[in-house]
Order: sequence, then structure tokens, then C-alpha cells
Amino acid sequence: MLAKMLSYISNHLHTLFFINIKSMMNNKRQDILKNANRSHRESMRKSLNVRLEAARANGNEKLIKQLEAEAKYLHL
Repeated sequence: MLAKMLSYISNHLHTLFFINIKSMMNNKRQDILKNANRSHRESMRKSLNVRLEAARANGNEKLIKQLEAEAKYLHL
């Protein structure tokens, strides 16, 4: 009887351990994806600002309007 109980407890602890590991891995994966998304958006924002500064320096009103529309569309 004791052996059965120990086996049962062991199996459940093993299952709980792997569920916890899987949950931790999913959380880590989500953090990585959030950081990648944040980095990508920051890169797009910087690139857009550089392009916008160049358009303003050249007095290219059409391009300025296009870039401002792009920034608004992308919520940058």
C-alpha cells in the first residue's frame, strides 16, 4: 500500500514539475517575443525619424506628408 502511495505521489510530482517547467518556458518565450516586438518598433521609429529629418532638410513636402502618415498609421 505504501509503495502504491509513493508511486502515485512520485508520478504526480513529476507531472507538476514538468507543467511548471513548460509554463516557465512559455513565459520566457512570451518575454522574448515582447522584447523583439519592442525592439522592432523602436527600430522602425528611429528609421522613420531619420527619413523625416532628411525630407525636412531637403524641403520635400510630399515625402514629409507621406512619412507623417506612415508614422500615424504605425502609431509611432
